[in-house]
Amino acid sequence: MNGLQRRNRNHWVRLLFVTAGMFGFGFATVPLYNKLCYAIGLNGRVANEASAVKPVAVDTSRTVTVEFLTTVNGGRPWKFAADQAQVVVHPGAMTTVSFDFANTQDHAIVAQAVPNIAPPDAAQYLRKTECFCFSRQSFAAGEEKHMPVVFTLDPALPRDIDRITLAYTFFDVTDVAQKN
Repeated sequence: MNGLQRRNRNHWVRLLFVTAGMFGFGFATVPLYNKLCYAIGLNGRVANEASAVKPVAVDTSRTVTVEFLTTVNGGRPWKFAADQAQVVVHPGAMTTVSFDFANTQDHAIVAQAVPNIAPPDAAQYLRKTECFCFSRQSFAAGEEKHMPVVFTLDPALPRDIDRITLAYTFFDVTDVAQKN
């Protein structure tokens, strides 16, 4: 093998490694991005786990309106809605709201709710102690559930934020749940 052939082979080997590295980096960015979003509340994402809420003084000098939006992904014929379109809360006060979900299909399903918070800066100040979004929910055919969400807003919430939208989207994860 002459010098030119050796350099060409080495060049192709380097290109193969760079391509494989780029491919691996592409796969790694999704979980890294999600972890970053959950860690700092970017894009309105919050961790799907109960927060340890320490007792704090309720800030009665101001109120924040929390709106609730519900969506069912993929056009499923499920019924999903908040009992109240919005609540007005004092930061630091523990608040409970309820959501109703009905599986209108003739077979059992497993669904997972994914939360989103707007404005994104508010996500780090929302503390949920109970939420149906923490785990997958199983529903029998025709079953209806009344599901509470218990939360508080940290009094350190910036004063310029006086309205927060808490949106939940339910996804059908029946196929995924059956594989596990």
